[in-house]
Amino acid sequence: MAKDTEKTEGAEKPEKKPKAEGQGGEKKAKGEGQGGGEKKAKGEGKGGEKKAKGDKGGGDKKGGGEKKPSQPARPAVPARLFLRYKSEIVPTLMKEFGYKNIMEVPRVTKVTLNMGLGEATSNPNMVATAAEELTQIAGQKVVITRSKKAISNFKLRQGQAIGCMVTLRAARMWEFLDRLMSLALPRVRDFKGVNGKAFDGRGNYTLGLREQTIFPEINYDKVEKVKGMNVTITTTAKNDKEGKALLKHLGMPFRN
Repeated sequence: MAKDTEKTEGAEKPEKKPKAEGQGGEKKAKGEGQGGGEKKAKGEGKGGEKKAKGDKGGGDKKGGGEKKPSQPARPAVPARLFLRYKSEIVPTLMKEFGYKNIMEVPRVTKVTLNMGLGEATSNPNMVATAAEELTQIAGQKVVITRSKKAISNFKLRQGQAIGCMVTLRAARMWEFLDRLMSLALPRVRDFKGVNGKAFDGRGNYTLGLREQTIFPEINYDKVEKVKGMNVTITTTAKNDKEGKALLKHLGMPFRN
């Protein structure tokens, strides 16, 4: 019996060994399959997905950049009046006033257009019409001016729109001056020149216009009412004599 049991145990032991090996092999295979293969595959898959997402994001960013192209740069073409000022007027003024440095020569810094509308207190729509016309004349968006305080005698409330204005600099300033002196002023009825004494003592000149229709940008058929405006030319001149000489050489038709 003992021998039989030993034989049976010996026989059973070899059977368990391959079973353990098989289980171990299966576990190892499972471990390799699950832990190594699947994790590695998942890792690679996730990494690949992340990379793909990253690539996609980069592509989107690039695509976004392509969808929003930069605005085309405006051609930097100087106005013809500015070119004439640099080439002809500056040397002439240096000889006339004996300037030693070119920076002493007076120049125009800005032009301000102002349109006051007293009748806007009774007709508010007039301000919108005037702002549209002044925008066409200046080529730049205007600013609506409002009253600073209330005046009961004029039926004026505080903060009420009573006019519009715009300030021109650089290229638009030179273009407007060119149009003003070469096209607009000669169209004034019975024009004999502008007043040469309308300086403020510091070389700045203010010109009053009675009609906005003298500018070619305004369509006379669409004008509801004739409105005037003030044009102020600000210069770096030290006195009125230098300021007048500058504007005269630029082409301002003074009558006195």
